[in-house]
Amino acid sequence: MKIAIILGTRPEIIKMSPVIRECEKRDIPYFILHTGQHYSYDMDKIFFEKLELPQPKYNLNVGSGTHAEQTGKIMIGVEKTLMKEGADVVLVQGDTNTVLAGALAATKLHIKVGHVEAGLRSYDRRMPEEINRILTDRVSDYLFAPTEKAKQNLLREGIDENKIFVTGNTIVDAVYQNLEIAKKKVNVLKDLGLKPKEYFLVTAHRQENVDAKERLKGILKGLELIYEEFSIPIIFPMHPRTRKRVKEFGLTFNGVVVTNPVGFLEFLQLEANAKLVLTDSGGAQEESCILKVPCVTLRDNTERPETLEVGSNILAGTRPKRIVESVKTMLNKENKWENPFGDGKTGERIIKLIENNFGK
Repeated sequence: MKIAIILGTRPEIIKMSPVIRECEKRDIPYFILHTGQHYSYDMDKIFFEKLELPQPKYNLNVGSGTHAEQTGKIMIGVEKTLMKEGADVVLVQGDTNTVLAGALAATKLHIKVGHVEAGLRSYDRRMPEEINRILTDRVSDYLFAPTEKAKQNLLREGIDENKIFVTGNTIVDAVYQNLEIAKKKVNVLKDLGLKPKEYFLVTAHRQENVDAKERLKGILKGLELIYEEFSIPIIFPMHPRTRKRVKEFGLTFNGVVVTNPVGFLEFLQLEANAKLVLTDSGGAQEESCILKVPCVTLRDNTERPETLEVGSNILAGTRPKRIVESVKTMLNKENKWENPFGDGKTGERIIKLIENNFGK
């Protein structure tokens, strides 16, 4: 049995890292195909090195484009690679154009598809990620649902229960494994002159937030009000897309320390030591929950409802006063919630399930 691991963005590399390590550990034939959806492969080479992962065997360097252009280019590249290399199972993770394109190309070549992190739903079809998730789940042969709630979403959509496996989420494995690597390699708090639990950490990059002037303006005003209220550093490693929109929209704001984007190991350290995280990222909602750091989500919905249920996270939207109220609410809570995403052995579980179910 040969496994093809298809990924194209840094969150996918992070969440697939435990699966890659498990293939290495068990000496299972596999290869990595990097589509280059977000970054050039040359930039990501360093990323693989820092996470102590083997380099991809193939890279497509697809780059940016409209959703149709990007998905089409990835499908063409994946199909050619799979026809040349051969594979019995293709693994994709999450909800990007890489995931949908990889799953479609493999399915049409009659190769089994495993969807890692299957069954997440925001029920907001305006999000391209939601479309990608739904369609990928429809064509997958192995649906690795991170939680029971994700499994129930799939069952409600009529997907065969025999295809669904509740495995936990690889992000738990990735957080534990990569925090250990981070301890050896980086010390971002020292670099930025920060003390543990004495700063807030912010991320904002989602299309529906940063491409909408009023929503982005609301987020930035909310951060200003938070600084006025708490007078502790607000660290905002700003995504290039966000920086571009701030400039285009002529927005100004005070009280926020804007840095260049940081590497994943640095970001993980910043998350682990933050007093609170404000984000529109799905991954950061999960990571902060695992790390026992309160989270305020700058969105109106989330495909990670488990974080809301255990009390690690609150939806604030983008209205400034609501953002401040949400921060106060989360700071008044005790960080005693249970991590709903698993025990840190999800990568191992996924590979064992593929071995046990392949050919059935």
